[in-house]
Amino acid sequence: MKFTKMQGCGNNYIYVNCFEEDVKNRGEASKFVSDIHFGIGSDGLICICPSDKADCMMDIYNADGSQGKMCGNGVRCVAKYVYDNGIAKKDVITVETLSGIKTIEVKAKDGKVYEASVDMGEPILKPSEIPVLFDGDTAIGKDIEVGGKNYKATFVSMGNPHAVVYVDDVNKVDIEKTGPLFENHRLFPDRINTEFIKVIDFDTLDMRVWERGSGETFACGTGACAAAVSSVLNGFCKKGEEITIHLRGGDLKITWLENNHVRMIGPAVTVCTGEIDV
Repeated sequence: MKFTKMQGCGNNYIYVNCFEEDVKNRGEASKFVSDIHFGIGSDGLICICPSDKADCMMDIYNADGSQGKMCGNGVRCVAKYVYDNGIAKKDVITVETLSGIKTIEVKAKDGKVYEASVDMGEPILKPSEIPVLFDGDTAIGKDIEVGGKNYKATFVSMGNPHAVVYVDDVNKVDIEKTGPLFENHRLFPDRINTEFIKVIDFDTLDMRVWERGSGETFACGTGACAAAVSSVLNGFCKKGEEITIHLRGGDLKITWLENNHVRMIGPAVTVCTGEIDV
C-alpha cells in the first residue's frame, strides 16, 4: 500500500489515494498503520476516495479502528493532497465527509499547499443531535460528575461530539486518566471528545484534547472549533472575532462568523511518503 503521512499542528494521519489504491478492511488497516512499533505511527487512517458530490471524499478511521465522521486537521491535509497531486488543482476544493461537504480555500507556494481555510459549517448545539443525554435546546455549563469529581462542561458538535471543560492549567490535567472517563461516560451514547481549556484572554485559548478512539492528540480541528464556540457561548470570547488556540502541536485560528458558520485556518504539512505491507 502506497501512503503519505501528513500532519496539521501535529495531528498526523496516514493518507491513501483511493483513486488508485483499494484499501480493504480499513478499520483493521488503521489500527495496524497507526501503531508506532509495528506500523508507521499515526492518529489514524484517512482514505481519499472519488466522490460524485465533491472533488473527493474523505473516509476517516481512528487509531482504534473506529470510523470517524469529521477531522478538521485531516480535511486540510486532504485538500493539500488533492491539490499537490493534481486531482483538483484549484484554489477552492470541496471534500465530501460523513458530516457533509466541506469547502476549503488553499494557499500554495511553488505549487504546494502550506495553509488552508475551512468552512466547518454551523455548530450543533441541541443535545439530542450532538448527541448527549441532557434536556433542553443547548447544553451550556452543565454540571457533570466524572471519576468522582464535579465539572462544568459545554457540549458542541462540529460533526463530532465535544465536551469543553475550563481549567486553571491545562498542563496539570491528568488527561490519561480523565480523558477515557469522559469518553466513555454514560451520558454520551456515541462517546465524546474532550477539550480542556485555559482562557488566556478574549482572543487566546490554551487547549489539550482527548479524542475518542485515539487518546490525547497534538491537535484536533473540530475540537478547536468547539472550544471557540463554547468560549463565545460562555462569554469569554466574542462572535465574529478570530480566536487563536494554542495546541500541543501548534496554533489554529478559529472564527465563529456572524452567519453562524465556523472558519478554521491552519497548516497542512507532508511528512513523508512510502509503501507498507498490510
